[in-house]
Amino acid sequence: MKKKLIALLMTVAVSATVFAGCGTENKADENTTEATTNVNEEGGDLLSQIQDKGEIVIATEGTWSPWTYHDENDELVGFDVEVAKAIAEKLGVKATFVEGEFDGLLAGIEAGRYDIMANGIEVTDERSEKYDFSDPYAYIRTAIIVKDDNDSIKSFEDLDGKQTANTLTSTYAALAESYGATATGVDDLNQTIELLLAGRVDATLNAEVTYYDYMNAHPDAALKIAALTDDASLVAIPMRKGDETASLREAINKAIVELREEGVLADLSNKYFGNDITAE
Repeated sequence: MKKKLIALLMTVAVSATVFAGCGTENKADENTTEATTNVNEEGGDLLSQIQDKGEIVIATEGTWSPWTYHDENDELVGFDVEVAKAIAEKLGVKATFVEGEFDGLLAGIEAGRYDIMANGIEVTDERSEKYDFSDPYAYIRTAIIVKDDNDSIKSFEDLDGKQTANTLTSTYAALAESYGATATGVDDLNQTIELLLAGRVDATLNAEVTYYDYMNAHPDAALKIAALTDDASLVAIPMRKGDETASLREAINKAIVELREEGVLADLSNKYFGNDITAE
């Protein structure tokens, strides 16, 4: 099973939460516009530049709950927002956030417009060729989600002959079919859950964080996770490639270790996901 999962999961990458959008309107405001201009124009050691300025410029979407989004008071909040703020505090600087569309923000990291990006970014081989990554601070596994009274599915091998629901172009549908399931096409998560609770499908495959987020919002939903993949996608912080970034990466890695040991990462994960996704 493991080899098959690894081969298919290599393509999951940014679609870990299939139904969460990555394209957004650019919401950079007047307070952050200046911070994005030639953020690294001086060259040299990036950590020293950040500490000299007293701020670290962080790219994020601001529309992807519960990672990064605006609350009812229009305040930027979320798991990644608080993790980034905690890292900035460890570095002794202010966290300045710039919001925009996913692809544009990643390109901005490469171009040096932003120092780092905090947006549930999964590490892939393709991304690692363009960016340096911190050590992972969260881990995403693929879950089989079933009704809470379903005892017939306890492993991926049990999907053989079962009916699942997913968008047909998703890697989750491909994974289910590789184990002998028949995938029913759906448009969104709500439709998936409706089919599942109505008993019209046996299961759905999705990122475990999608399940936790849904259960946070619908604690009485009669659902459970039947099985998780052995291997997880790694969530980390991308930054510009280059020798000048090495000290920043080391400082961020040290901050992540301390935040994990202090229980801060676990507390934030439980706050936003209702479960700890920060432990490997």
